[in-house]
Amino acid sequence: MARKKKRPKLKVDLDLPKDDNTLTTMYLISGVTVIIGLLCLGFWFSNSTFMPGNDNAALPFFVTTYCKMTAVDEYGNPNPEPFELAASGVVPEYVDNETCNILRDSPSPSVWKTPKPWDGMGGKAKTFQVPGLEDKQLKGKAHPTQELFVTCDAQSNDFPSMGYAVSVRDANGELPSDSWRHIGVANEEDDGGSCKISITGILPGEYRLQVEPEWPSGVTKEPDFTFDFTVTAMTYDGIPNYMNNKSLWIGPEVNLGPFHLRPTIYLNFFGFGFFMMIYPAAVYWDRVQRNIYAMEDKFPDFLRDLAEYWKGGLSMTIAVQSLANSEYGALNNEVRKMSNQISWGIAFGDVLILFADRVGTPLVKRAVSLIIEANKAGGKISDILVTAASDSREIKFLQQERLRTISSYIAVIWMSYIVFLGVIVVLSKVFIPAIAGSNSSSDDSATQIGNMQIRKIDPLFFLTVFFYGVSMQAIGNGAMAGLMATGRFSSGMKHAGRMLLLCILCFNFITFTPDLIGVPISYGLSPSIGTIRL
Repeated sequence: MARKKKRPKLKVDLDLPKDDNTLTTMYLISGVTVIIGLLCLGFWFSNSTFMPGNDNAALPFFVTTYCKMTAVDEYGNPNPEPFELAASGVVPEYVDNETCNILRDSPSPSVWKTPKPWDGMGGKAKTFQVPGLEDKQLKGKAHPTQELFVTCDAQSNDFPSMGYAVSVRDANGELPSDSWRHIGVANEEDDGGSCKISITGILPGEYRLQVEPEWPSGVTKEPDFTFDFTVTAMTYDGIPNYMNNKSLWIGPEVNLGPFHLRPTIYLNFFGFGFFMMIYPAAVYWDRVQRNIYAMEDKFPDFLRDLAEYWKGGLSMTIAVQSLANSEYGALNNEVRKMSNQISWGIAFGDVLILFADRVGTPLVKRAVSLIIEANKAGGKISDILVTAASDSREIKFLQQERLRTISSYIAVIWMSYIVFLGVIVVLSKVFIPAIAGSNSSSDDSATQIGNMQIRKIDPLFFLTVFFYGVSMQAIGNGAMAGLMATGRFSSGMKHAGRMLLLCILCFNFITFTPDLIGVPISYGLSPSIGTIRL
């Protein structure tokens, strides 16, 4: 029995037209980004002084609300009392803050490093202060564990194996434990040539660092001996990691090389909110418009070729199908779609109307309506096509000329904004700290200098005002630049988003430094003046 031959499969690529989901995507992007932007603005508002009651509250509204819902005391009881009263101005102490996870504190380094090494064979000692929490902050609770580290390096060119002892003692000179002492040999290579002391559980108070060189036997002349050291104490200050000394939200610290950033500081959410609401949708819609403009650029060439085919005796139907294999850049897909629609039996006039609806620009609609009316009238369509092509090309030339002419004005807008931003950054970084440092009083009283009074100022207040001002300037300047360039609001919001992003980056990398946003500054271990001879 003979095998039946398989019939060859017939593959037909219909390239059916798909629904245009451009607007749907635009609405989706706009909806999602607006929601995210409003959430950012809500977070900013609930942490800012614009929120009613934040001026009188011990903690911002957001922090108070979050901690009232999540705080648990040491016995597991929810909603400790201090957070119920925080909105009335009761300031939670360290023990209270530890019940809420976003208000917990962690130790920060306090460092004492000798400006120059100690030298000489006589024993020396120097007192220093280990900071920490006060009893009123602890409310009878045990002080959290603090650690102290001493790294040192002893050198002697005369006697490389000379011994020495270094120790940390209490204020009376007593040695609390043998682990608080290190006995070593000069020029020792252990751990890179450094001695180490690690102390766990050191309490706030006065201590002293003591070094005792060991005289070599039989030596009467003082040998060479130098001792270099660094003392680091990991201490608590009672201020939550995510808050500054004004109880304002600054968020976790992120270290990028030499930069110490607080990317979630509440001020950033003001910029994040507007950026999310205007930039993503503007970028998407501007890209859509650029694609449409790219099709408009090739549209006159398509009309010109269509006229040439008509002059050659071909009908519009055959002409469009022949041009489907030509190269028109961004217009290729639309020409192929028109060819397929004609092959399905759709009239040429209807195909052009569908094409004009898909592109949706006045230039294309104007040219298509002109061609359709000429086709209905039965005139010389080739001349109408050439005229429509010339008209479209002239309009595109005028648009490009407008963009070239206005580009210098856009550059002026950008340069003026950059100069304004630079001036504000310099004021924030140089002028405001100088004014704030001219009054070092602990209260809000004024310092008298001759006949001039200098009031104590909060640098963060001026940073806040500057940041709001530059952000609003970015939105206004960017919108104007885009509207002047293309006449499209989306292009303006794209420029505004870029200016706003530049503002956020400059403030975060240059201006939002710990001393200006109110992060507690470690004053070190405050070593005493002079050394004690042993």
